Amino acid sequence: MQFDFFSAISGGDFAMSFALVLLIVYFLWFFSWGRKQIGVKLGILLAVVLTYLVFVLYPEMIWIPVILFLLATFGKEYLTHIKVK
Repeated sequence: MQFDFFSAISGGDFAMSFALVLLIVYFLWFFSWGRKQIGVKLGILLAVVLTYLVFVLYPEMIWIPVILFLLATFGKEYLTHIKVK
């Protein structure tokens, strides 16, 4: 999936719009973590680099935290019904 910023802003494609929301969330997440660890200026640089890596070079990694979040939120109920012998 190639991320197109202008397509995401126009709202034409739901996946692109959702990816834009994830881009903002991931950037803020990386920035808040980096700010605590190495300061504001380097935190911004770290957030930009990590966001670039995730969304441009490794776009399949966008969905891994989303899947883990959904499994942690909704998967507990379904995993209790599975009986492992």
